[in-house]
Amino acid sequence: MAVYTKISKKDISLINKKFNVENFKSFKGIKQGIENTNYLLKSKNNKFILTIFEKRVLKKEIPFFMKLMDQLSSLNIICPKPLKNKNGHFLIKLKNKTACIVSFLTGKSKKSLSLKNCCDVGKTVALMHLSTRKIKLFRSNSMGIKKLKPLINKIEFKSEFKNLEKFLKINLRDINKNWPKKLPHGIIHGDLFIDNIFFKENNLSGIIDFYFAANDYFMYEIAICVNALCFDQLNSKFYLNKKKVKSLIKGYEKIRKLSNKEKKSLNILCRGAALRYFLTRLYDYTNTPKTALIKIKNPREYYQKLVTHNKLKTYKDYL
Repeated sequence: MAVYTKISKKDISLINKKFNVENFKSFKGIKQGIENTNYLLKSKNNKFILTIFEKRVLKKEIPFFMKLMDQLSSLNIICPKPLKNKNGHFLIKLKNKTACIVSFLTGKSKKSLSLKNCCDVGKTVALMHLSTRKIKLFRSNSMGIKKLKPLINKIEFKSEFKNLEKFLKINLRDINKNWPKKLPHGIIHGDLFIDNIFFKENNLSGIIDFYFAANDYFMYEIAICVNALCFDQLNSKFYLNKKKVKSLIKGYEKIRKLSNKEKKSLNILCRGAALRYFLTRLYDYTNTPKTALIKIKNPREYYQKLVTHNKLKTYKDYL
């Protein structure tokens, strides 16, 4: 989430005319995140999130995200539910861009997760994976491992990152070579960072930001979660917390058992996920407009995580 596109009271008036809900009285930009423009909308009795789609989200793919969230909500997965406008559509035009409004989830994200929280995330992810088997939607992963070579070529390696180009290309080549084949797959969230997971009274209350959701390996989702949720930070250093990894997988396996082939793939998938986020953060670090109201995330974090995974090999190394 971020604010690239500014809106006004006039825009809110236009939005109010498009929906059969209580009129929105106020709006406030949401700074966290990097992909789309987001605003908190408030009516007299309710809250909603307005998303204006920017950057890497292709217009033709947006209906997939709307249908996915709508169907997941119907399957009791707690996530934002998109509102239909007076014409029965999820999407509207705003500032010559595509936009939507979704329901507001109660709770808030945490700065760090406990072992219980990691276990709860694992259970919720597994429930979501099983639920998506009932959803007849498909989207290829726009940030999958096969998409990273063109991204590397777009990055200007300069300042403190100027000596990393060779290191990253060697890693990508090795990860591509050893990427697993024919693992259990379906629709994954694809971006389960700590700020996309809400808790209320220490219980998981919902998942947001499905705009990287795609069909991919279920185990790749776990690898993304290991990177995003199972490292602890001490000053500027990031350390793998194996107890958190164990709790995450324990929670997942309470709902869906992992095969031995999936477990053997954990290291290479973790390397791929770390590389993916290092590259996208590095690209955004060097290409984000200075006028955007946005919190830039440090690419160096995922360099450290990739180095950590490069030192590990087996599934047991993570537990």
